[in-house]
Amino acid sequence: MTNSERKRLNGEAEEEEEDEDDNLNGGLEAWERSYADDRSWEALQEDESGFLRPIDNSAFYHAQYRRRLRDRSLVATTARIQKAAEMDFRPSRMAVVAKQVEAFVREFFDQNPLSQIGLVTVKDGVANCLTDLGGSPESHIKALMGKLGCSGDSSLQNALDLVQGLLSQIPSYGHREVLILYSALSTCDPGDIMETIQKCKESKIRCSVIGLSAEMFICKHLCQDTGGSYSVALDESHFKELIMEHAPPPPAIAEFAIANLIKMGFPQRAGEGSISICSCHKEVKVGVGYTCPRCKARVCELPTDCRICGLQLVSSPHLARSYHHLFPIAPFDEVTPLCLNDPRNRSRSTCFGCQQSLLSSGNKPGLYVACPKCKKHFCLECDIYIHESLHNCPGCESLRHSNPIVANEG
Repeated sequence: MTNSERKRLNGEAEEEEEDEDDNLNGGLEAWERSYADDRSWEALQEDESGFLRPIDNSAFYHAQYRRRLRDRSLVATTARIQKAAEMDFRPSRMAVVAKQVEAFVREFFDQNPLSQIGLVTVKDGVANCLTDLGGSPESHIKALMGKLGCSGDSSLQNALDLVQGLLSQIPSYGHREVLILYSALSTCDPGDIMETIQKCKESKIRCSVIGLSAEMFICKHLCQDTGGSYSVALDESHFKELIMEHAPPPPAIAEFAIANLIKMGFPQRAGEGSISICSCHKEVKVGVGYTCPRCKARVCELPTDCRICGLQLVSSPHLARSYHHLFPIAPFDEVTPLCLNDPRNRSRSTCFGCQQSLLSSGNKPGLYVACPKCKKHFCLECDIYIHESLHNCPGCESLRHSNPIVANEG
C-alpha cells in the first residue's frame, strides 16, 4: 500500500470519528464542543445583590442555618421588643399616650365634674391598679407620670377582671365605662376571655378600645358585645381626636336611669391662715382647703369623697355644670340661602350674643345660625361657645326673664 493510500484511509477514518463525535454532541462545532464539556457559567446564578454564586448552596444554607440559630439564642437572652416603645408616634407611643391621657383627664373632669376616674396599667401579663376611683385630676396625672414604662406581654382578660371589680361598687344610677388604650398586637390570657366579656356585659360595663396598632378581632368583639366603640389611631392628631370623643358624658339609657336621692355636702373654704391636718395626704397643711360639713375633716380639693365619713363633697359650680349636661341645648339651625333673602331676616344683621355684624365683605350675609326656640341669630363663634362652655342660650334666657308673671285671681 502506497503512502497516498494510507493517508486517504487515515483521513476517511478521522472523518468517520469526527462524524461520530458530531452525532454524540448534537452536531456542535468544534469551538462549541470545547465549552460544552465544561460550562461553568451554567452552575452560577445571580443573588439579590447582583453577585454570582454557585447553584450548589449546601455550604451557604448551612452557614445561614447556623447564623439563624445564633440570632435566635441572642433574642432569647435579650428583652422583648415593646410595641409601646416604638417610634411610629413621635417621640414614642408611650410619650404620646401619656400626653394625651393627661389632656383627656383634665377635659373629662371639666365635662363631668361629679364623675370619677381610675387608672389601670397592663404589663408583664398582669393588670395593676395605678389609681383608685377618684375625682382629683392632679392625683391621677401625678401617678401616671411617675410610673411610665412598658414590659412583657399584655393580658386583656386580667385587665377586664380588675376593672369589673373596681366598677362593681358604682351605684345603679351611674355609668360604668372602660376606655382601653391598646398598643399590643396580641393578648396573653390565663383563661377564657369570652367568659370575662360576658361578665362585663352582664355588669352593664361599656368597653371602648382605641388601638395604636392594627385592628384586633378580640377588641372589636369586646366593643360590639358591650356597646362600646372601637377605632385605630392613624397618627397623633387622630389619636387625640379619638380619645377626646370620650370626654363628654354619654346619654343615659332609660331602663338603667333609676332616680335616687344622693347625699352631698357643700364644704366651706378654709381661711388663709388656718392650720389643720389634711385627710387626703395625712399631713399638716396651712391655708387653702375645705371643711366637711358633717365630720369637720379637711380636704384639699373638690369634688371628692370625705375620707372620714364618706360624704360626697362638691361645690355649687360642679353641680351646675352637671345639670347643664342633663338638659343640653338643642343644636342651632343653620340659616339657608332662602332664609337670607327673607326681609324679616335681613334686619337681623348682628349676632345676639357678641353684637358683632353678621355681614361679610360687600354687606352680604355671612354664615350664621339661629336658635330653634327663640329664633335669635348667632355667629359661628358664639354657637361653639354656647354649646361647649356656656350651656345656656342667651336669647331664651332673655325671653324668660322679660316675660311678666301674671297672677289670676278667681
